[in-house]
Amino acid sequence: MGEYKIHRRLTFVLQAILIVGFIAEVWSEQWFNAAITSGIILITFAPIFLEKKFRVFIPPEFVLVSIAFVFASLFLGEIHGYYTRYWWWDIALHTGSGILLGIVGFLLVHVLNETEDIGVHLKPGFVALFAFLFAVGIGALWEIFEFGMDSFLGMNMQKEMLGDASGLTDTMWDLIVDTLGAMVIAVLGYGYIKTAKNESFLERWIRAFIRGNPGLFCRRG
Repeated sequence: MGEYKIHRRLTFVLQAILIVGFIAEVWSEQWFNAAITSGIILITFAPIFLEKKFRVFIPPEFVLVSIAFVFASLFLGEIHGYYTRYWWWDIALHTGSGILLGIVGFLLVHVLNETEDIGVHLKPGFVALFAFLFAVGIGALWEIFEFGMDSFLGMNMQKEMLGDASGLTDTMWDLIVDTLGAMVIAVLGYGYIKTAKNESFLERWIRAFIRGNPGLFCRRG
């Protein structure tokens, strides 16, 4: 219970910083940044909407990490220029995105695998493979999105690295670290299904998700 309150409070702090940033951007008439920040604020409240609308419990740890990722990537990275200030910022965040998307992919197929009404029973190796491919696939779609924004709106989402004006180096490193992050989750997820004895962060999150959503996990008799 104590950890739950800590995660909630940290989430509130991040949301408060975003709201203050939004007010400051409106005050200084930075309308584009204000629009992006308002979108980020809405994203941070998405887990609450999902919980109330679909009655799905999302572990507060995952909510906090997801909001922190959005905060670091869009608010600090894009609006405040951390991508250009720190060369490792983009690499670290893409590694994190691979991990988060891997967790989402794993939970999606794990729910299907454990739901009696659907009648699907997949082997641990396939569940892990799906999580891996899901994360890598979303990462590839994001790179296409970045390319489109740069090409049609004149943005610089594909940051130039090592003098590579085309952004190819940035794209390839993003895909590489996305893949590495997804691979970590695939391995941990495979271990969880096979043994359910490990105590990594993924196992704790999975157990919290299952305990909070008993209706999604109707075990076969």
